[in-house]
Amino acid sequence: MACTSEARPLRLGTTTTVELSGALKILDSLHPPAAVAVVIGPSGQILRSAAAGDLDVVITHAPSLEQRLLIAPGRATLRCPFVASRFALVGPVTDPAKVAGARAPFASRGDSSGTHVKELALWAGAGVSPKGRSWYLETGADQGATVRVADERRAYALVDLPTLSQLKGLELRVLFTADTALLNPYTLYVVRSPSPHPAAAAFAAWALADWRARLLALQLDGGMTAFQPVAGECAAPAPVAS
Repeated sequence: MACTSEARPLRLGTTTTVELSGALKILDSLHPPAAVAVVIGPSGQILRSAAAGDLDVVITHAPSLEQRLLIAPGRATLRCPFVASRFALVGPVTDPAKVAGARAPFASRGDSSGTHVKELALWAGAGVSPKGRSWYLETGADQGATVRVADERRAYALVDLPTLSQLKGLELRVLFTADTALLNPYTLYVVRSPSPHPAAAAFAAWALADWRARLLALQLDGGMTAFQPVAGECAAPAPVAS
């Protein structure tokens, strides 16, 4: 992406929702302070790779996993609130479950992604254990593929709005999104490693300035902003209370 004298590119690990939302296309059009090699996967996979020292910077949206895999073991030198999107519950136009029931099919990623972690938290909050139920469809696939399964099966699904806006030809409709529980914050971390990339901190600062500004200007169909700002700047993660 950018010319650099570094021996190796900066390894950026991020999620499939960042890719599918169009955020990486914007990154491709910009000029980061170092050459970037992007690794894409579910948040759980990306965070485990970071904890193993295989990534320099990560952007994920699974706060509970970030706390357990990066912050608690001291594997992050910087924590940078980045942007937030919104999740939405989507389903058939006829809404057979009236959004409140659990008997209509529900398509889940089932892959320890940030979306999957959020979905499980919502089920727990509702007092429902969906695992193993006949109506619970675990795809093991990314966000786009899971939504298409839901569309084909006339099922419900949880999806972030920027990704949904990139998927065409769906009959599914947004049924519910107006709840603070559906906020989807992304956080950028600079990873602690025995051989830290010298441009990692500079990339984080650049991302919060140039890349974030472009993301905040991105609009969905109908004029709604795809991402919104979150408070805070890059800082060392707060120590975990014992």
